[in-house]
Amino acid sequence: MATTLAYAAVDVGTPLPAGRFPLHRATLVMYAGASGDFNVIHWNERIAKAVGLPDVIAHGMLTMAVAGRVVTDWVGDPGAVVEYGVRFVRPVVVPDDDQGAVLEVAAEVVEKLDDGIVVVELTATVGGDKVLGQARAKVRLA
Repeated sequence: MATTLAYAAVDVGTPLPAGRFPLHRATLVMYAGASGDFNVIHWNERIAKAVGLPDVIAHGMLTMAVAGRVVTDWVGDPGAVVEYGVRFVRPVVVPDDDQGAVLEVAAEVVEKLDDGIVVVELTATVGGDKVLGQARAKVRLA
């Protein structure tokens, strides 16, 4: 599926639709199975606390991927994302309750490059605390 977003119709400052993504312990188990990352800090509260964490934490790559959905949902074609990178600034603690953690992601176009590429900057928070830094994607538009 190719993107239908026109480069000419997108301006610097254009906001992307924000996203709210719940993360539960079951989400972590499913991601561990899909990724093969069974590190105990992602599912065992006793071990997570023993190594100094406040509780079980989400996988960094899961957090990054979920945040990136704001971009792929906006562009409509994951293949249009030509570059994506983040810095992990704070772990996402996932409590063992019905609410879990909620990753909130906002994004906007911050630059237009040549060849139909725009740069999107993302802000990802949990409970008001920033969890990803320098989160940027380059996206090729039609």
